[in-house]
Amino acid sequence: MIATSRVCFAALCALSLTAPARAADQALIEAARKEGRVVWYTSAVVDQLVRPSADAFERKYGIRVEFSRTDGAAVNLRVLNEGRAGQMQADVFDGFGAPALVRAGVVARWQPDFVKTFPRQFYDPDGFWTATFQIILTPGFNTDLVPRDQAPRRLEDLLDPRWKGKIAWDSRPSNSGASGFVGLILREMGEEKGKAFLRRLAAQNIAGLQTSARQVLDQVIAGEYAIALQIFNHHAAISKARGAPVDWIPVNPALGVMSVVSVTKDAPHPAAGRLLVDFLASPEGQTVYRDADYMPVNPAVEPKNSRLRPDGATFRAIYMSPEETDARMSSWTRVYAEIFR
Repeated sequence: MIATSRVCFAALCALSLTAPARAADQALIEAARKEGRVVWYTSAVVDQLVRPSADAFERKYGIRVEFSRTDGAAVNLRVLNEGRAGQMQADVFDGFGAPALVRAGVVARWQPDFVKTFPRQFYDPDGFWTATFQIILTPGFNTDLVPRDQAPRRLEDLLDPRWKGKIAWDSRPSNSGASGFVGLILREMGEEKGKAFLRRLAAQNIAGLQTSARQVLDQVIAGEYAIALQIFNHHAAISKARGAPVDWIPVNPALGVMSVVSVTKDAPHPAAGRLLVDFLASPEGQTVYRDADYMPVNPAVEPKNSRLRPDGATFRAIYMSPEETDARMSSWTRVYAEIFR
């Protein structure tokens, strides 16, 4: 069910006065205002991000935002079914599954010109998607169970016998699970050395949990396990700030992925859809992401905690594009099944 965004909060009103300014194309703005509304299918958290973003956009342009929130797979299926039926209702969709929808021919080739100034990994060279926030996947640990000076600092430290039976990860096929970790290791070490490392890691009897990375981290916080692999480092930072006995580890390399946003090919409100994508990637829109504890991709907007973002020197990440993940996830999952099950 589509929910119409509500009246903005006072804090968000103040945000629009302090965020860096960048003007969208006036012709696009005028066309979008004539359409009057935009429909956004999203997998993001409504109260944390979607509603504040919609409120800020409505306040800026006077265009009504209607959003429908569900998980990423359901967003993709809905867009695909509407496109195939010739009854597209969504103007914009976000998540991690753009490649399959591009292949199905239901995604428009469009992105704001200014995103070409972003780091290369944050926009599609073919123009089908633009990143809105990045996720950095690292190990996390329970600080009551693991003294800070004994926490693993390198990938090889995970092989220490002291961690046998004390590590957990999400065993489902995703970047934030075991398959993503396999992909990271194979990219970093190569096929032969990478598989040799993974075989040694398998001897640690890692607990494969059929649950999200956030829930894996919660089990570590609860003391069920000492270490979690492939958790969102900002989740650990948020929980730590709230007093939980947890921290994350800047192991090199981390895995970097991003949520992306696209305009549908047959969008009912194409100008408004383009303008919403423009806004979400702009400094003003990215400030909303930052203040909602997401890590922005626009280099003009610093994250709340700059330590979370790889600097390429002391903390390095390998970024996997949606296309690479789409092409290789099945092979990473096969390697996981071969070695760890």
